[in-house]
Amino acid sequence: MFDTEPLFEILSTLQAEFEFRLQFFTNPIFAAQAAIAVAAFLFAHLMRYWIDPKIEARLRQGDIPARRLRFYTVLRRRTRAIMFICLLWGTIAALRYTTWPSRSYALGILASLVTAWVVFAVVSRLIRNSTLSRAVATLIWCFVALHILDIDEEASQLLDSAAVQLGGLRISLLLVVQAAVSLTLLFWAASALSNLVERRTSSLDDVSPSMRVLIGKLTRIGLFILAGIVGLQTIGLDLTSITVLSGAIGVGIGFGLQKIVSNLISGFILLMDKSIKPGDVISLGDTFGWISSLGARYVSVVTRDGREYLIPNEDLITGQVVNWSFSSNLVRLEVTFGISYEADPHAVRKLAIEAVKALPRVENVPAPVCHITGFGDSSVDFVLRFWIHDPSEGVVNIKGNVYLALWDALKAAEIEIPYPKRDVYVKEAPASAVAFRPAAAEE
Repeated sequence: MFDTEPLFEILSTLQAEFEFRLQFFTNPIFAAQAAIAVAAFLFAHLMRYWIDPKIEARLRQGDIPARRLRFYTVLRRRTRAIMFICLLWGTIAALRYTTWPSRSYALGILASLVTAWVVFAVVSRLIRNSTLSRAVATLIWCFVALHILDIDEEASQLLDSAAVQLGGLRISLLLVVQAAVSLTLLFWAASALSNLVERRTSSLDDVSPSMRVLIGKLTRIGLFILAGIVGLQTIGLDLTSITVLSGAIGVGIGFGLQKIVSNLISGFILLMDKSIKPGDVISLGDTFGWISSLGARYVSVVTRDGREYLIPNEDLITGQVVNWSFSSNLVRLEVTFGISYEADPHAVRKLAIEAVKALPRVENVPAPVCHITGFGDSSVDFVLRFWIHDPSEGVVNIKGNVYLALWDALKAAEIEIPYPKRDVYVKEAPASAVAFRPAAAEE
């Protein structure tokens, strides 16, 4: 239940503070400061059209690093605000040097508010998510603005008075706001630190790709858990008071997220046993492609036609997966063909081996081999086996090149590639059957 009596007391205090400051805003000195602020804003707005093209031309020269270019671009979008701030602080310094500080009080508040907004807006751009960046900048600026206006204590008491009691746990709006700000900042710091660790580990050549991914995932999960615990303890929330509630919620969530948890655990198993890793070429059912990335819930497989399949980790654990590059990139392929019975099979074997050796993707060690597999109805059947070291470049295309090489080699040697032939013989009808037809027709 809300306690309304402290709420009314705080509201009355804020009303008295507002009435006191309203007297200042009706003072002619405030009107003069407002006129100075409007003039400074208009001047900054006009100067922006002269400065922006020069800055943009400098940024387009292309000799600025990417990170610094992004920072300069953020500043360029706020040229008017930066110039407005400079004009305000310059005017304030001149007024405080020549007259009483009270005659620049309103300009000081305005300059502080605008400066805080520009600083937080620029710094928050370090957060990649634009929505989260704006939210963080707005929340922090609100806290700073309350402090600049000297009403932060009253605002804190107002937010703290709006509270509900859940057993031994008291939840107020102030607690919610503090938790949102602290957790957002901590989670952003955890994400930035985990990204840094992933970039560092990805440059370690002596660590396998699967171990790099595993280190990155464990670091990210550990940092996020630590950020959550530290954030809740920072705002003074007793974690023991929500143990029972979190346990009950955890049981319910566990039943609803069985598949997700199973995929998460399967992902760790795949990373630890190193059965697949980024860059491997795999076949799973009708899907053939190379692994682009290993996620917490799925594996991204890119096929030759550019399609990207997101295969759950559990399917890779429980299903049969063909890893074409698990222990070695060498893969043996084979093609079958047939020749006429009039050709010399010994010469055909040598001809086929020499033809396939000339292809760039075919390995000479192990060497290609060609064997007779049987005597068919119209051809002598052969199988040609060869090895490649780059299955990620495709399997069907190299088989097609081998067939073309065989076709050219056999045609050049005038060796016939037979195909089934069928002869149809039409027998003449007996004389009795021919004599019987007119009689039957007359009936």
